Parts: sequence; structure tokens; C-alpha cells
Amino acid sequence: MREDFEGSMKKDDMVQLTIEDISAEGFGIGRAEDMVLFVKDTIPGDEIEAKVMKLKKTYGYARLMKLLTPSPFRVPAVCPVARQCGGCQIQEMNYQEQLRFKEKKVRENLERIGKFTDIPMEPIIGMEQPFYYRNKAQFPIGRDKNGRIVAGFYAGRTHSIVDNRKCFLGAEVNEEILNIIISYMEKELVSPYDETTGRGLVRHVLIRCGFTTKEVMVCIVVNGRTLPKEEKLVDALTKIPNMTSISINTNREKTNVIMGKDVRVLWGKPYIEDYIGNIRYQISPLSFFQVNPVQTEKLYSLALEYAGLTGNETVWDLYCGIGTISLFLAQKARQVYGVEIIPQAIDDACRNAKINGIANAQFFVGRAEEILPEVYRKHRIHAEVIVVDPPRKGCDDSLLSTIIEMRPERVVYVSCDSATLARDLRILCDNGYTLKRCRAVDQFPMSVHVETAVQLECCAGGSK
Repeated sequence: MREDFEGSMKKDDMVQLTIEDISAEGFGIGRAEDMVLFVKDTIPGDEIEAKVMKLKKTYGYARLMKLLTPSPFRVPAVCPVARQCGGCQIQEMNYQEQLRFKEKKVRENLERIGKFTDIPMEPIIGMEQPFYYRNKAQFPIGRDKNGRIVAGFYAGRTHSIVDNRKCFLGAEVNEEILNIIISYMEKELVSPYDETTGRGLVRHVLIRCGFTTKEVMVCIVVNGRTLPKEEKLVDALTKIPNMTSISINTNREKTNVIMGKDVRVLWGKPYIEDYIGNIRYQISPLSFFQVNPVQTEKLYSLALEYAGLTGNETVWDLYCGIGTISLFLAQKARQVYGVEIIPQAIDDACRNAKINGIANAQFFVGRAEEILPEVYRKHRIHAEVIVVDPPRKGCDDSLLSTIIEMRPERVVYVSCDSATLARDLRILCDNGYTLKRCRAVDQFPMSVHVETAVQLECCAGGSK
């Protein structure tokens, strides 16, 4: 589409663009005058008028001013504040197109970064119901410009709270819980936290819901140790069906980190329980637990399938968290060893193994890239299968080197970032492994994020 200006592009110029793709951050991508422009709230196929807001040497950012011709994949947003809120990037994209976009993103990263060809990709696993899937929500509490207490989520790239107690991704009970807490705060004159001054009491509200057990947890993060008239809040919250745990978390630090280290139970148990498949987990306010249990079961079942276990294998599960994948694997392995850097997560993993009667899982606290080489050198524990589920930055070089040295028969790589996945796969496949199977799983509908599971097999030489 022709731009409606002449000469070099400048800030505040109005341009007409056809959106061709979506960035990793969820911005639509268009081109004008050899410049790449990123435009929020657009999807591929949109023809738009936009205002140039910021320019770099070869790219810039623009604001959507007018939708000239909507994409054939555009649908009305379910949430009335979808554009303002930073939680959903692509809610206005048809869900089937979301799945196609995510599968394409994984494939293109494997091709471009990993230099793979003839990729054995299997169809992406989507959701039948791509809303109300999150079992965890963390709502910041603050005031709007009129001084009214608000709860919601931050606008994109800001700490400005978009007032919204009804998130269409979270559990439906969240709205009722927030209404009770804010009503209590207003009645008892409890102040919300002010990030600018560091004053005020209530910072965040954490809500967890067991999708199988239906148990509900509420944890209020405060800039202190107590709440005024705590019993009144507890009395109101306990009227909610299946309320199981009410607690206070203390965070007095002037930081973006949401949770502090200290948790005090006001009522009920210090945890809730839930299942992934037939494995039961205890989940505390500080526990890491996958936020989409429906898709997590599909992802872990896929990892188990890719592991190809017969009951005789020794398996290492690296970056194991609270043992979610480890315990899945232990059902069909001879022995599983899990490694995680967070001590409390390992405590949770050991407890989860015990409550499920799983005796063939052992856990280590430390950095995977340090624990694995150390145990391998000291005890020569050979692994038939290694499973890795690293953070977005991918695997440490020393960890990849140890995997290559140990040469397990199979490596299962579970990734939340297909770019670092592609980089790490290239290293492994240049050093004796072959990419056998690959499949994306949509853990986070309405966002640009996607999980990927990959099966690698050891071979005599490298693979292109």
C-alpha cells in the first residue's frame, strides 16, 4: 500500500501500512520507506493508518490511528480492555490463526536460527476453550487518578494499572475475590501501595485455583506484616465455596518483584492441591506451578511420549521446578534425578513425590550446569534420557557440553522460547544428535507465547 507522504520519514508522520507479521512482543509489523514499523493492536492482514511515534536507524514504532481494512483473521475482542491491558497481545486474532502463527513462529526460528531443513514438525496442540484457562493470577492494587482503589493488570510496558477485575483468561472466581478485598479496603480505610512513594499497605493479590480439586487460595501481598481487622476479611472470603487457604505475604522492598519470602497463614492450609494427570501436587503461594493445567497435561504427556521410556531407564530432569515433569517421568522410568536451583522448589518436589508414593525420584538443589557435571564425574551415573525445560535464555553452554559428553540415547527439550531452543538444538545436532520429532503446544492462548517439545536421538555423527 502506498504511503501518504513524501521524503524521509519523521516522528508524527502519518503512514498507511499493511501488517505482514507479528513480533515476539506481539506488535504488528509493517513496512514503509524501507523502514520496519512495529504497531501495537494490529494483526497480519490489517491495512491501517498509523502515526510514527519513535524512529531508529532501520526501524520504528507507530500508533494505530485508523483501521482502514480489517484482516480476514480479525475478530472482536472478548475483553473490553484488551487493547489497554498488557496481558493479551493477540486477542483480536481468530484462534485458529493464532495457532497457525505460533506453529509458523517455531518453524521459522528452527529454520533461520537453527539452520534446520525438513523439520519433522507435528501439528500444534491447541485448546478447545482458549479462555478461563489460568489457575493463577497476580493483581496489582493501586489508585486511579480520582483516588479510587483499583485492581487489574499493568498496561503494556508500564506500571499503570488497567482497572479490570474480570479477566477472561483467569478463573471466574477471581472477580468475586477482588470485589470482597476492595470492599474491605474501602470500609476499613486500608490503603493500596504507591510505587512512587513506597507507602501504602496492599501491593498485590495472588489467587490460585485448583482446576481438578476446585480448591481456592488467596494470598495478599502487603508492605507490612498485618492487615487491620484481618478477621473481617477472612470472614468474608471464607464464604466463597472451596476456599482453602488465606494468607499474607510480606514484601517491604521497593522492587518490581511481587512476592516476598515470608508467608503467614490467616486461615486454612498453607497450600492448595491440584492434579496434572494422575499426579497430585501441593502448591503454596511461593510455588512455581504451570498456569494452564489443561495444556500442561498435554505438554508433559508429549514429553513422556518423546522420552520413549520402557521402565529400565535412568532419566535426568534438568530445571525440574517442583518436580512436575520428574514425577510424570517416574511413572515409567527406573530412576529419575531432578535438578533445580531454588531450594523451596526442591522441598516441594520431595513432598510431591512423597504424597504420590513415588520412591524412584531424587532431587538436587543447585545449578543444572554445575550439578550434572559434578554427579557425572563423581558417580558416573549414565542417563539414557535427559529432559531439559530451561528458562527463556535456554541452556548454559557447559550444560550442553555435559549432555554431549554423557551422550544419552534421547534428549527431550521443552522450551518456552523457540529462538533459544533453535540455537541449543543446533549445538546438540552438530555434536551427535538428530532432530526426530517436534511439536508446539499452545499454553498461553491470546498471547504470542508458545511452548515446544522436541525429541533428539543420539547418532554417530551430526545432523543438518
